[in-house]
Amino acid sequence: MNEETMSIKGKGLTDFQLKYIAMALMVLDHIEYMFTFTGKIPIWFSWLGRLSAPLFLFCIIQGFIHTHDRKQYFIKIYAIAIVMGLIQFSFYNIGHFMVRPDGFFPQNMMLSTFTILLVILQGIDWCQHKKWVKGLLAIIIPSILPFIAIPFFRTKQTSFIANLLAFSFVPLHSAIADGGTAFIAMGVIMYLLRNHPRANAITFFIENIALYIGEAVVFIKPFNVSSLFTEAYEWMGAFAAIIMLMYNGKRGTGSKKLFYWFYPLHVYILFALSWLVYILIHK
Repeated sequence: MNEETMSIKGKGLTDFQLKYIAMALMVLDHIEYMFTFTGKIPIWFSWLGRLSAPLFLFCIIQGFIHTHDRKQYFIKIYAIAIVMGLIQFSFYNIGHFMVRPDGFFPQNMMLSTFTILLVILQGIDWCQHKKWVKGLLAIIIPSILPFIAIPFFRTKQTSFIANLLAFSFVPLHSAIADGGTAFIAMGVIMYLLRNHPRANAITFFIENIALYIGEAVVFIKPFNVSSLFTEAYEWMGAFAAIIMLMYNGKRGTGSKKLFYWFYPLHVYILFALSWLVYILIHK
């Protein structure tokens, strides 16, 4: 443990406290996401919500570092990701009756992003322990899988199965809007800088600002600064770096099961409530 890490120990926030903060911010974000059609939810709910995903990313990596059973840790996240992916696949393909009358349905596949990241992190760990073959395979296969899968999406006979697998058992980082490729790259850098918290936070802040503001400048035409506060405010997640710096390296006390189940349950409860509100408004 280096001097920089030791200086932060004993102060600040525990892992559980970080997760509770991330959960509260996520709820605000999803309230705005689910109920924006009412015109009553302030946009700052979503501004604050931008901090939740980076904080969960940070906590996922800390969990990977400190867990006593990485296999079980992965399986729990992967299993929930599969269930949520199958539900989202249903919205697109066979569960049209579940879609809200205005065409909205939740698209939340962050856990699929995390499962891909965990495989790659395990590969990095194996490489660091000179287990080169399985380490490189764990890094390379998830990275190139989207390119290998392209022909299967283009063929009518295989496209349905390819989509089903991509939404569930074999997630593709390039196809996930909720996190995806950029988030995985940020997670890898965060893991590599795990023993240097200040450098880690500064790097995350810079790459987040550069990526999302750069993306807004390129894709929003015509671009103006106000767009960064009305539609392209993903960059605000950079400020999660401040909270990351408060992490004291301790686990703290709380319910581990809560974090596994809160994410999917609150998404579908909020969606069901939004259905009810929509019907009441438009009856």
